[in-house]
Order: sequence, then structure tokens, then C-alpha cells
Amino acid sequence: MPIELKMPALSPTMEEGTLAKWLVKEGDSVSSGDLMAEIETDKATMEFEAVDEGVIAKILVPEGTDNVKVGEVIALIAEEGEDVDAAASGATSAATPKAEPAPAPAALASPPAAPSAAPVTAAPSTSAGDRVKASPLAKRIASDKGIDLTQITGTGPGGRIVKADVEGASTGTAATPASAPPAAAPVPSSAPAPVQADENIPHTIEKLSNMRKTIARRLTESKQQVPHIYLTVDINLDKLLKLRSELNAALEPQGVKLSVNDLLIKALAKSLIAVPKCNVSFAGDTLIKYERADISVAVSMENGLITPIIQGADSKAVSAISTEMKELAGRAKEGKLMPHEYQGGTASLSNMGMFGIKQFEAVINPPQAMIMAIGAGEKRPYIVDDALAVATVMSATGSFDHRAIDGADGAELMKMFKALCEAPLGLVA
Repeated sequence: MPIELKMPALSPTMEEGTLAKWLVKEGDSVSSGDLMAEIETDKATMEFEAVDEGVIAKILVPEGTDNVKVGEVIALIAEEGEDVDAAASGATSAATPKAEPAPAPAALASPPAAPSAAPVTAAPSTSAGDRVKASPLAKRIASDKGIDLTQITGTGPGGRIVKADVEGASTGTAATPASAPPAAAPVPSSAPAPVQADENIPHTIEKLSNMRKTIARRLTESKQQVPHIYLTVDINLDKLLKLRSELNAALEPQGVKLSVNDLLIKALAKSLIAVPKCNVSFAGDTLIKYERADISVAVSMENGLITPIIQGADSKAVSAISTEMKELAGRAKEGKLMPHEYQGGTASLSNMGMFGIKQFEAVINPPQAMIMAIGAGEKRPYIVDDALAVATVMSATGSFDHRAIDGADGAELMKMFKALCEAPLGLVA
């Protein structure tokens, strides 16, 4: 019996994925540990290793296939001593139930005769199954004007009815009660109507990646289900920038160069330990309280956003945070992170200062209960030692899950974060 190679679950939440690329071909011998394929999950592209030995008898799912369910058979492996051709031929019957398309409606032997009272030439826009081929915009216009699309000849590709065909039709083509039943009253629905492209505007349609689908779903759920509260503080960065310059001079022989973000990761982690009521997750009728601060850091990618995690950032040196962050960010952009490197975290940090964004409010990433949004450091009038001066000031906004964190506790965290940034020696103590 051939060994069934099934779509693996590469993360606890994975239900389906894209078989991005096969790294083997039919006839190849494989051993345990050999790389078989690249699988695109909702967060990363990961390599899938073989666990059995044998010969690839048949590849059932071609590379580039989307929405492959976890557990679906994607290939067959002939065991040692097993006839490869026999194993491959057995794949046909195994794959047939999945590959066989649904039976199409039987084609009519001849077109139905048109009513003698009003002969109508068969329009190319109507298929054998009496389904009208029309663009979404054309259908909407026809519905608004009460026009029967079966009476219109389409001029679009393949006889498809387009906007111009409907706008040029007279109301005389409207369906009568005898030929078409009256339209039913619209049924209210909580689901949003699908967005259709405006045919008058040049456009392309791009298929969403698994990552972008997951981002859309999770952020929608977050804003719908999590009551957000936002708290903002202005922070004088001059001392932190001076400390960063001194530390970089000292660390230069080691090849380490700290970013402002590295110091902010440390500041958020220490703040969460100092204010443990904010280092929590809401879990229905329970509250999870964390004893260390694992900071998820937003990293922008071509297809979306991913948040690699600095585990135990509260107890790590800023130089270690810097080195680890550079390595994680590099692999994140290549789509090579392992699940444990981006799943979890007790709080998040998102920095858009490099884009000149002064202030923004980030969306919480459940099950976390807070995220810190960092704006750009810029020269502003600021009170220093009871006198008006010019300082480098940054706005930071904390988003808190109000089910888990009270406003006063969130305010205490923001106060601690500001204090650590303005007296930054506490970050290296």
C-alpha cells in the first residue's frame, strides 16, 4: 500500500494552506528529513519535511494550489520494494472523488422554440442552462430599470452583457409578469454586500494571500468584539537618543547598532512587569496573568504584517534584543519564521515613526490585551525644567482591551513607559 502524504498542520490554528512549491518530483527517492514542499500558511511560507522513506509515486495536488485543507492527501509515496507504477495507478481512484467535478446540467438537444407571438433570436448571452452571462454592473442596472436580460444580446466577450448593452435597451424589454416572476422583496442581511469593481475605471483584481485573508478576519473580529480604549502620552526623547548614541559607540566593536525601537521594546517590557495588571489576556470568565513580557513587534511585509516575538524582553539586554530583532525581522520578510516565533506574545509594539506618522491608534491583536503605537520623534515646543524649550518629542498611544484592563491601570502603564523613556538609564540597569 502506498503511503499517503497529507497536507500538514504547520501551526495550531492552520485549517488550510497553499501548496506553494514542490521541492521533489515524481520518481524521486526521499528519506526522513528531506524537504518535500513549501507550504504557505496564514503567516509564513514554511518548508515541509518528509517523515517516511520511499519513492514519490504520484503528486496529487499541483504546486500553486490554494485552499488545500489540512489532512487532504497531496501525494503518494511507494514504500521500499513496492512497485511505483502500481502505487501511482492506485492514486487515480483515490483522487477521483476530490477531482471529479460536479455533474453539469445536461445540454438541450435543440434550443427551445421561441413564442410565436414574439419571435426572438437566441441571444449569445444565455447559456444552455438558461443562465444569463452579464457583468455585475449590468445586472444591477437591469434590476433598477426592470429590464429582462434574456431579451438582450450581449456585445462583451463571449456574448457577455455589459453596461452599454443595458443602458441602450429600452424599457420595452422589461419582463412581464407572465415571463418572469415579480422580484422578491430584499431580505435584510447582516453580511455586507460584495464590492464590485466600477467597469468605467481601469483596474486589476488581485487574489488575496492567506496572510491578507487572516489579517482581514482577525482585525475585523478585534474591532467588533474587543472594546478598545486609547491613551496617549508625549515623550521627550532627548535623553534616550543621547544614551543610544553612547551605547552604539561602546557596542561598535561588537558589530551591534541599537535602534530607537530596540530601546522602546525594552521600555514596554519593563513597564508591563512594573504594571502587571496590563500584562494579561481576557479569556471569557478568566483572566490570564503573565509573569514575563513577550513583546510582539510589527514587521511590514509585501503581503501584509507579521509580529515576531522577543520572548522575555524584560530580562534581556538591549544589545540582545537588537541582535534578535534584526534576525527575526530578516526571516520574517523571507517568510521563514517558525510558528512559535510569531504566535503568542503578551503585548505588541507597532512603530510607524519612520514614515513620519505623528500619532495613530493600533488595533489590538487578540488574545493580547494591549498594543503600543509609536509615532515619529520630531522637534516640538516643550516645557523643560519649567521653561519653554525645543525638544525631540514622540507621541505614544496605548490601545487597551477594556474588558481586561481598566483605564486607570492603562494610564499607569503609559506613565511608566514615559518615565523609562525620559530617564533611560533604567533600561540598562
